[in-house]
Amino acid sequence: MATKIDYYAVLEVSRDANGDEIKRAYRKLAMKYHPDRNPGDTDAENRFKEINEAYDVLKDDQKRAAYDRFGHAAFEGGGPGAGGFDFGGGGLGDIFEQMFGDMMGGRRGGRRSGADLQVQVTITFAEAFSGVKKKITVPTRVTCESCDGTGSADKDAKPETCPSCHGAGKVRAQQGFFFVERPCPTCHGSGHLIRNPCKECHGTGTVEKNRTIEVAIPAGVEDGTRIRISGEGESGGKGVPAGDLYVHVSVEQHAIFQRDGANIYCRVPVRMAQAALGTEIEVPVVDGSRTKVKIPAGTQTGEHFRLRGKGFSVLRSSARGDMYIQVVVETPRHLTKRQRELLEEFEGDGAGHAKGSPESTGFFSKVKDFFEGKL
Repeated sequence: MATKIDYYAVLEVSRDANGDEIKRAYRKLAMKYHPDRNPGDTDAENRFKEINEAYDVLKDDQKRAAYDRFGHAAFEGGGPGAGGFDFGGGGLGDIFEQMFGDMMGGRRGGRRSGADLQVQVTITFAEAFSGVKKKITVPTRVTCESCDGTGSADKDAKPETCPSCHGAGKVRAQQGFFFVERPCPTCHGSGHLIRNPCKECHGTGTVEKNRTIEVAIPAGVEDGTRIRISGEGESGGKGVPAGDLYVHVSVEQHAIFQRDGANIYCRVPVRMAQAALGTEIEVPVVDGSRTKVKIPAGTQTGEHFRLRGKGFSVLRSSARGDMYIQVVVETPRHLTKRQRELLEEFEGDGAGHAKGSPESTGFFSKVKDFFEGKL
């Protein structure tokens, strides 16, 4: 079995990193190793999977606490339905219930299920804003039509109960104080034996097939979001529930807008004269519309102008984020002779400098005090 790398090392963060630090590290690495940016690079693809796996654990306080205490052993077996720990609805106390509960009858009420599947979907910034339906092709296993999922060439024949595990699908062995459970080697975990296996599925009851599924991605979804679609994973055969499908959403960056949670930021350059005299500018909104923003006289670089309710929808809420216009005052280049003369005339009129440029006046006043030993 391959040794797993420490999740903190995967995300290149310290073990005491907070949630924001972990999120920033994940976004940086996911962008760097995303398959779309590294086509055909197997190493980058594997690294991307490791990054997503690590972030899925460390972003969740309960999963992280379990990982800090038990390491990778807390998640061995592939998660719910396969011997791992499920953090979907309880605290750390559930770990022990699941650890020893498997020995007393298994997960999901003692029923096995098909394997869970994971797929990656990339959407645009605009699609994340408005929500979108995506058709995805999933390579999976479905119920065999030839035997109706029984695994037997004779549909009327009833499967025989496995004599080794007595239908449980797993066997137990005691090692000191603990019991260790493994899939039954005789029936390979199915709990029964097929004497005359189906030629199409070779007795498994399922066959490989590509399925097309339409996934509804809600408005406001963030990069790295995982959507669970119950029952759309691999078929477990007749009488066995299918696994789940997990859709990992990747959101493309935008050329104009940046996002922070539900808020949107737009960096808008404004000419020096416009910032000094005041102006009105027209800016784009992510929904495709336009709006006008008044820039008051004397606006400085870094000032923000808020457009309420123009941001992203908040998932599972009717709330909306805001849009912020970030002003960048642009210094002119390649001046004409006349422009230079006007600026020199303006600069030469020092009477209004203290009032018109209070920041620079105050700063250089402090610099003077510093050199005179007053600060």
